[in-house]
Amino acid sequence: MDIRVLSPNYAVSPQIALSDLPKIATAGYTTVICNRPDAEVDATDSSDEMRKAAQAAGLDLVYLPVTHQSLNAEAIDAQKAVMDAATGPVLAYCASGTRSAIVWSFSQVGQMTADDIIQATGRAGYSLEGLYPQLIDISGQ
Repeated sequence: MDIRVLSPNYAVSPQIALSDLPKIATAGYTTVICNRPDAEVDATDSSDEMRKAAQAAGLDLVYLPVTHQSLNAEAIDAQKAVMDAATGPVLAYCASGTRSAIVWSFSQVGQMTADDIIQATGRAGYSLEGLYPQLIDISGQ
């Protein structure tokens, strides 16, 4: 498990294992967002199996699959709604954590500057400088 903190209330990770969920709960996270489509994983790591293990660990798990084609305003708004409704810190995961970091980046437009968003993801090991022009365009900075 490789948790990378982007903000006090949001972190991302590459693919997690069922056995990681109790550790995630112990680390203080209350909600897990699965951004990885079930088509990318074995049945043992499906969102349904993850949800069962998350519930057993006392976590909420929300399945919001994201692909390059489905990364749009609707997906960003859905992720933000889960983040806003969470009772504590959120951990989102996908194959590498990059998609989860990208969704977070776009959800922060208007709350953080584009520079701060890029710096936060960079500190976590995600080089998302290529998003900078889009973040600027969306924010009107």
